[in-house]
Amino acid sequence: MNKRILTYFLIVYGFAYQSHGQDTLVISSQDLIERVLEHNPQIRIAGKQLEMAQGDYSQTNSLFLPSVTASYTSMYTNNPLMAFGSKLNQEVLAVADFDPAALNDPDPINNYATDIQILQPLLNLDGTHQRKAAKIQTEAYELQASRTMEYMELEAAKAYMHLRLAYEATNVLERAKKTADRGAQMVQNFYDEGLVQKTDVLAAQVRQVEVENQLKYSRSQIRNASDYLSVLLGEEADGKIYKPDSQSTYLIEEELFASKLPTFRKDLSAMDKSVEGYEQLLKSNNKSSLPRINAFGSYQLYDDKLLSFGANGYLVGVQLSWNLFNGYKNIGKVHKAKAELEKAQIENENYKSREQVELNKANRQLADARAKVSLSKQVLEKSSEAYRIRKDRFVEGLEKTTDVLMSENQMFQKELEYRQAIFEYNFAKEYLRFLTR
Repeated sequence: MNKRILTYFLIVYGFAYQSHGQDTLVISSQDLIERVLEHNPQIRIAGKQLEMAQGDYSQTNSLFLPSVTASYTSMYTNNPLMAFGSKLNQEVLAVADFDPAALNDPDPINNYATDIQILQPLLNLDGTHQRKAAKIQTEAYELQASRTMEYMELEAAKAYMHLRLAYEATNVLERAKKTADRGAQMVQNFYDEGLVQKTDVLAAQVRQVEVENQLKYSRSQIRNASDYLSVLLGEEADGKIYKPDSQSTYLIEEELFASKLPTFRKDLSAMDKSVEGYEQLLKSNNKSSLPRINAFGSYQLYDDKLLSFGANGYLVGVQLSWNLFNGYKNIGKVHKAKAELEKAQIENENYKSREQVELNKANRQLADARAKVSLSKQVLEKSSEAYRIRKDRFVEGLEKTTDVLMSENQMFQKELEYRQAIFEYNFAKEYLRFLTR
């Protein structure tokens, strides 16, 4: 009895698990975009890069804030100089300690020292420009992170349109399969009545197989599109099947787009920020040979017993340091910084030129896609009418089977092309929005 229950449970659980792997989840375009912006790995990576840049900028606070270090040292020595100095620091020096014999051969002594040191920068001109460069770099990464979000919005919209196109193609091919099945059965009936040849039956059966293969491929495209949606959402492609909540609209709404790159586009602004950052680094290297002024201070505690603090002392001062020559190192850094700045300027100009070419190309693609939609629609209407006429004539025995099959194949093929043209037009508009936002 227990074995039967266990077997029943395993069968039910296995069926439930298989059904879960084949879940079909209806999703809207807006919901997909919102979830992608929240969970997409590339967006999260861009966010971490921004956090890294912010961390680099935070480190430059050391130009204004003091650095404080503390140490606790334990020492046991009979070194004449160290022993005498330790007693002096501990404020226990006596007259007997000045005896030459005691000075030359002192008894071992314990010394416990606590040292607190403070360094306060006052003037650091090259560091100031490094801080500005770090700030500019943070702003550039922030722009790049924002642009990454815009790009993933485009990817989400494109993936959703691919998914919708795959479902529409599947619907078309399912209708084509029904038509092919009915046609094959009708031709078979005609053959049984002696009205057509065996070759007509074979042609109809070949058409059935072709449509079946196309339908299987189209269903695989649905799975592929669903897997890619899972990747965009940062999820495992565990067999979930997504389904759009709407079909493509057949209303072609014309929209005008700019022919020049917008100066406010985030990736272009990020490139400009990059050039500004290299300018600051060049200024920093140019000023690296200027003097620096730092204030410093220390506070010491001494005793001959552990964790005791019997004596104390302090030291404060200001230091002016000037690196007059370091073996041509500073000059080499200046040359490198200048070359990096010029390289960044060239890359910036080249990037903007390529993006302008891409914008020109996208505008032309939109115009071509609009014309393709119009022509595809006309061709679909004509091929549908041609198939209807041939089908009616075939029933009356006035058309060949092969001609009807070819006309049927052409009609469904033109419908697929029409839907593909709509996809290309809609994506061309989305891409242009991305290029001009």
